[in-house]
Amino acid sequence: MFESLLQNWDGEEVIIRHDKITGAWIFIAIHSTRLGPAGGGTRMKSYSTRHDALEDVLRLSAGMTFKFAVPGMNFGGGKAVIAIPQNFDSPLRPNLLRRYGTLVKQLNGLYYTGPDVGTSSEDMDVIAETGSPYVFGRTPARGGAGSSGPITGIGVFAGIQIVCEHLYGNTSLKGKRVLVQGAGAVGAKLIGLLLDDGAEVLFNDVNESAIQHFRDERRLKFVPNDSLYSTECDIFSPNALGAILNRETIPQLKCRAVAGGANNQLASPDAAERLRSRGILYAPDYAINVGGAMGVTGQESLGWSKDEAERRVIHSVQSALRKIFEIASTQNITTEEAARQVAAEHLATQQRPVRF
Repeated sequence: MFESLLQNWDGEEVIIRHDKITGAWIFIAIHSTRLGPAGGGTRMKSYSTRHDALEDVLRLSAGMTFKFAVPGMNFGGGKAVIAIPQNFDSPLRPNLLRRYGTLVKQLNGLYYTGPDVGTSSEDMDVIAETGSPYVFGRTPARGGAGSSGPITGIGVFAGIQIVCEHLYGNTSLKGKRVLVQGAGAVGAKLIGLLLDDGAEVLFNDVNESAIQHFRDERRLKFVPNDSLYSTECDIFSPNALGAILNRETIPQLKCRAVAGGANNQLASPDAAERLRSRGILYAPDYAINVGGAMGVTGQESLGWSKDEAERRVIHSVQSALRKIFEIASTQNITTEEAARQVAAEHLATQQRPVRF
C-alpha cells in the first residue's frame, strides 16, 4: 500500500515501525541530509489510514528541507508521525514515546526531533529519556527552550510586516484587518503582536477554551468555519493544519495576502498559481514559519539566548521574504517558485551531507 507513495517521493529514506503494544505506527521520513542531519517535529494523531499517515510525513519532511534551506541553516529536512489508533489508550502514551525515543537514538544523529501537532515540550521530556541528545524543545526545567509556538508566532508577525511593506509601502499593521485561523500557541502569540501594532484582528478556532478567551474575554470577532474563507480582510493568516488552500477555498478568499504559520498550506502544486492569478500575495509557509525550528535549535544546540534567537528569527524571515517577493516580481513567477529557487541555491552550495 506504500509503494506508489515511496516511488514518487524525492527523499532519501523512510523508517517504518509498528508498535504492537499500542497498535500505533511510527513513520520517520528523512527527506534530505544535504545541509546537515534531518530535523523536524514529531506529529502524533489518528489518521483514517496508514497511507494517509505516510503521505503526511513525506509531505511534511519535504517542507522541512525547504524551511532549513531558505535561511541556509545546517539542518536537512525530516519529520516523524506517530499514527495512533482512534481508540488509543492514553495511559500507554508515555511508554510509546519512550520506545519512539529509543528509535530516534538508534538513528545516531541522522534525525533530530521536537514538538509538532499532538505533542508538547512535556512529551519531548519523555522522548528524551531514551532519545537524548537528539530531542529539541524540552521544557526549561529539563534544559530545553520550551514551546516553539511563541517564537514561531514572532516570526509570522515579522513576515506579515514584510507583506504589508510589499503591498502598502510600510510595515505598519495599524488599521489592517487580519483574520487569524488557529489561536493555539502560534496564533495566540501572533494575535497579541498584531493587536499591539494596531491591527483589527478576527479569529477562528475549534477549541472552546480558545474561543471563550479571545471572543468573550478579549472581545475579538469570532469567524465561524462556514464563513472563514469568504470573510473580507487584508491578510488571511492560517495557523492551524495544512492543505487549506485548494480549488474550493481559493476562489472564496477576499484578502490581499495569505501569510501564516501552518505547514503545507498549499493543497496542490497549482494552488500557488491560483493565488497569483487572483492577485493574492502568498508568503510561503516554510519561509515565514521557521521561527520554531530556528529558534529552538539555536537555543539548544548553538547557545543562543532567547533574545538572540528572536532577533535572528525576525531577521531571517524578513530577509527571506523580501528576496522571495523581489524574485517573484522580477521573474513573473509565483512566490512559491521563488522560495524554492532560494532553497535550491543553498542546497546546491553543499556538496555532501554534514553530520553533527
